[in-house]
Amino acid sequence: MAEPTRTQARTAEIRLRWLTLAACLAPLLVLVAVFGTRFGLWSAGFGLEVLTLKIGRILAFAGLAAALVAVVAAFKDMRRRGLYAVVSLIVAGATVALFLVQEGRFAVPADNDVTSDAAEAPAFSRAVLAMRGGQGGASVACPDLVSVSRQVAPETAAAALSAAGFTVRGAAPFRADGAKEGFWFGLTYDAAIRIRPGRTDVRVAQREGVTVGDEACRLARAVMDGLQP
Repeated sequence: MAEPTRTQARTAEIRLRWLTLAACLAPLLVLVAVFGTRFGLWSAGFGLEVLTLKIGRILAFAGLAAALVAVVAAFKDMRRRGLYAVVSLIVAGATVALFLVQEGRFAVPADNDVTSDAAEAPAFSRAVLAMRGGQGGASVACPDLVSVSRQVAPETAAAALSAAGFTVRGAAPFRADGAKEGFWFGLTYDAAIRIRPGRTDVRVAQREGVTVGDEACRLARAVMDGLQP
């Protein structure tokens, strides 16, 4: 009679391990998507939009279901099986919560190329255009982003870019340029500050064209904050 009991316990533990693994699949896939994108195995659009936001989302909710099953299965012997249930529930719950937060942020309707002067957006320098593959494109207005009604110094413009997380590419009497590369998927944003007598404008545009909510507007506002007197 003892052997079947040990066999059943072993089988239950194996099931719990598989359920725990299922709960961890979504974050593991996100790591694969990030490293694959950073090493150039696929595009940022595929890594973020397909692997992470589509397939990863499905795995996240499936992992939460697996975690709940693991909790039920562990009730019979919490001393030996409780750790599997706790790990599964924490990982799956945190993953789903992060997905919901990101979905809410990405759902904000916004453009990837924004400016404080939609009628005449600041132009990117030739060097920046070359890095963008010649993409100039049309820039749209960003809510609550308005021009600075003064001519700022190039040093002020460069400092504003740096404070917003951009690497300054160049600064001249009437302009400043910068670029910012995202940590996870390497999404790159270019920023141009145009300085004129009595007015300074900002433009921020993403290179890859991947939808990430109002990130371009957020960065443009951050740059503009640094230009305020």
